[in-house]
Amino acid sequence: MTHHHRNPEQHTDWCAGGHRCGLGEHRSDEIVVDLPGRARAVILRVRTTTGREHAEIRVRVALAPTEVAARRQLVGLLGDLRHTVTRAAITARPRPRRTP
Repeated sequence: MTHHHRNPEQHTDWCAGGHRCGLGEHRSDEIVVDLPGRARAVILRVRTTTGREHAEIRVRVALAPTEVAARRQLVGLLGDLRHTVTRAAITARPRPRRTP
């Protein structure tokens, strides 16, 4: 198995550079999904000072005007986010090696 050691100080090919790289972190350009008046999501890739890489995601969703409907939306959104984060975390885990 090959291990790739990343130098946290070295810029990557995806790093946006400039003012985005501060405090030892490297950050990509933002990828934006915008549904005007309804929702907006922004995702970027981040490498921390320890060399660990992360996806940073911000989501803004317009809520219904009534409290009951807004709460229903929030419950659904939190459930979807929980599923998404769990799926991503499971995918990131190394698979156990099989013995022949």
